[in-house]
Amino acid sequence: LSRQLYGLSMHSERPMHRMYEQYHPLGIVGIISAFNFPVAVWSWNAMLATVCGDTNLWKPSSKVPLTAIAVQNIVGEVIKENNLPEGLFNLVVGRGSSVGERMLNDKKVPLISITGSTHVGRHGAEVIAKRFGKAILELGGNNAIILTPDADLKMALPAIVFGAVGTCGQRCTSTRRLIIHESIYDKVTSVILKAYKGLKIGTPMDEKNHVGPLIDKASVADFTNALELVKKEGGKVIYGGEVLEGKGYESGCYVVPALVEAKNEYKIVQEETFAPILYLIKYKGSVEKAIELHNGVVQGLSSAIFTNNIQEAEEFLSASGSDCGIANVNIGTSGAEIGGAFGGEKETGGGRESGSDAWKAYMRRQTNTINYGKTLPLAQGIKFDI
Repeated sequence: LSRQLYGLSMHSERPMHRMYEQYHPLGIVGIISAFNFPVAVWSWNAMLATVCGDTNLWKPSSKVPLTAIAVQNIVGEVIKENNLPEGLFNLVVGRGSSVGERMLNDKKVPLISITGSTHVGRHGAEVIAKRFGKAILELGGNNAIILTPDADLKMALPAIVFGAVGTCGQRCTSTRRLIIHESIYDKVTSVILKAYKGLKIGTPMDEKNHVGPLIDKASVADFTNALELVKKEGGKVIYGGEVLEGKGYESGCYVVPALVEAKNEYKIVQEETFAPILYLIKYKGSVEKAIELHNGVVQGLSSAIFTNNIQEAEEFLSASGSDCGIANVNIGTSGAEIGGAFGGEKETGGGRESGSDAWKAYMRRQTNTINYGKTLPLAQGIKFDI
């Protein structure tokens, strides 16, 4: 990539002139990462920024500082062994209200990539914009899977369950909503319910377990509060929702993933709860109705449809289909290959942390014009004799 940071060459309207675009490093790139992927998000940003000639200043989540320190130590050894200059990768550990706030306000940091909640991203974007800095925002997701009558349920089931409960629902791409056609709703609900009853919950150090813990007790409170709120709005918890106790669950952060029958317009369904809650939503009629429900939230990160109908699939991928940054057919919402552009629309933020031209965000663009003639013709043929 470092040898492919291309700029366009173009013809000038003025004779004996050459024009082209080139890209220069920004300087310092700030990276503010979340707890759930404490190394991956940093690496996506830092490696691109470094290739572009920038240095990096990383503030990890204060909930998971040790992984960041370990990575910095490893990187430091690589830098030393290869006789590279110190200071390419830098780490600051502290709370967002102190360390993070100073980064946001620092004019010496022209670009900051923020991964976190919509609340965190909105505040960060406002502060950065006031100083005319740049931001890449990868924020909350309220991701949905649509199941049409033509869906292959055997294929869809693992995508749904993993998307909803994998990493205990603590991925920005976790599946939050399942939009099911009424003709298959009862069958789908029965199959998913059976799968949920077979989930093994426990330490993630045991690969036989399907579901690990939530990050802390505040997240447990968010989980239980969301379930109480959805019940008040008319939703029905058909499985799960308990906080586990006893041997192996002493932390108080293990919960039983919840299945909830709900409506898309419920206030709590409109929000992202960073926990394993899957809302089952019924739709009638054509796929257009399902897409309308799908797009009827303020977030726009990841989306999916399961169908063997090519027209439904293409409509979902069209301009009138999914309004998310990621749209999949016959594959779930959770997980993304880093070769593609990763990011979202609406209140999920903006910008991309990977993909074919994501590197451009980490550089400043410059247009150059060279006059290799012996006269000075002005643009647009303007006459200005002096």
